[in-house]
Amino acid sequence: MRRWESSYAMASISLNEAFSLRARGELVGARQQVAVSAELLARVAVVLVEACQAISNRGRHIGNVPQVSPLNTEFFRGQTAQKAASWNEFLHQVLFADRSRFFQKLRILSETLENVVIEFHAQAEELAGAQSIRPNESWKALESHHYDFNTCLREAEILLKSFLRALPIEQIPAFATELDVAASPEKVKKFRTTSPRLSPPQKQRSAIV
Repeated sequence: MRRWESSYAMASISLNEAFSLRARGELVGARQQVAVSAELLARVAVVLVEACQAISNRGRHIGNVPQVSPLNTEFFRGQTAQKAASWNEFLHQVLFADRSRFFQKLRILSETLENVVIEFHAQAEELAGAQSIRPNESWKALESHHYDFNTCLREAEILLKSFLRALPIEQIPAFATELDVAASPEKVKKFRTTSPRLSPPQKQRSAIV
């Protein structure tokens, strides 16, 4: 988790710098910095998604998984994350088995991480290329996605801590190895998918940021 925190801190610092540069009117620097923050956040996302998968895989082979609470819509700002949390809350009510609730939350959290970072990267790409037709909204969206990513990170930390308490002690070394994954370029690449709704026709694009 220490590596998660340090990697996330680097992405956050980069994004904060982008906002500071924009506030000072240094738009070129802001665009460059926002591209850096998107790349750094994608790398953190790879590690977190892989961690969720590792927990899920190993959890299926142990008899006791921790009880979980559903994702809370009030802890998210963006529509994508709020919808995911709402769906998780619904499933939590209809799935009475603790195991089912645990694995459903893991799956939804992992998917939410992916979707939030994909949307972050799409907005950042348009801002970095001076192609956003609504730059103010794009910058606000980045702030919202960053907030939701932070919430997902905290949820992942809680899940990991709970899972470690349930995991047999003899399995912890092997599990730690499974968590020690690198954010390879191939894995990061999937977060660079630009959403169609963020790609307006060329004639509508503006260079204003």
